[in-house]
Amino acid sequence: MNRKRMLLGLGAALIVAFLASSYVYRQLQQVQPGGAGKAAKQVQVVAAAGPLKMGQRVTATDLTLQDWPEGKQPQGSFSRREDCVGRALIVPLVQGEVVLDQALAKREAGAGLSVAIPEGMRAVSVGVDDVVAVAGFVTPGTIVDVLVTGMGTGGPITRTILEHVRVLAVGQELETESGKPQTAPVVTLLVNLQDAEKLTLASANGKIHLALRNTVDVTDVNPSPVYGSTMFQGKAPVAGTRRVAVAKPAPAAVRHTVEVIRGEKVETQVFPR
Repeated sequence: MNRKRMLLGLGAALIVAFLASSYVYRQLQQVQPGGAGKAAKQVQVVAAAGPLKMGQRVTATDLTLQDWPEGKQPQGSFSRREDCVGRALIVPLVQGEVVLDQALAKREAGAGLSVAIPEGMRAVSVGVDDVVAVAGFVTPGTIVDVLVTGMGTGGPITRTILEHVRVLAVGQELETESGKPQTAPVVTLLVNLQDAEKLTLASANGKIHLALRNTVDVTDVNPSPVYGSTMFQGKAPVAGTRRVAVAKPAPAAVRHTVEVIRGEKVETQVFPR
């Protein structure tokens, strides 16, 4: 009887061991090449061989091929370098970054600054100095407000004419190195056509200043203008004709006339009031 029980226990142990080994075998088959769960097939996508600048026309040596799981390629990616060569970059790329169709301008669009200007927008350059350009910290990609100071009918006035304007270039540079300050005599701003007219008029008839703002701050404040007459406490007198006091003529003395009758004689006498 005891022997029979031992045989049954041994059989049960063998069955459990068999099931466990089968489970382990199936798991190993899924991770081994050629097994039921073999690794996904790899395809190649085009990527940047090194850092590439905005506006740069792409050449074959600027590109490389990277392995990517089949079916997992980023939307708009390329499998052949030839499809990218000759097109200019709308945005800068870092080394190893996958090149997407939306990052490239059309072949007929050319290269340089013009490819970075969206349809309906304009690039307008304004003269600046270190003060206007916020000590050189106004660099490509930063966001600024545009202020102008000029003479109004009541004296000097400063007004914010544009808000949340992107800087396209500083001088002839379309990029900056890790926030390093850049100095140049001109700054190019990206604006719509109406704002381009405002900016041109302001730079021709007043003093332009750029106010640097946080790139994630998209709120437009539309502040009221500041007048010199209120800034410096009191409005200056308006130049005009000086008033001269004119003496008024003294009023004529008032007199009373009295007729005096003495018998048959009548006399007229005048008395002061």
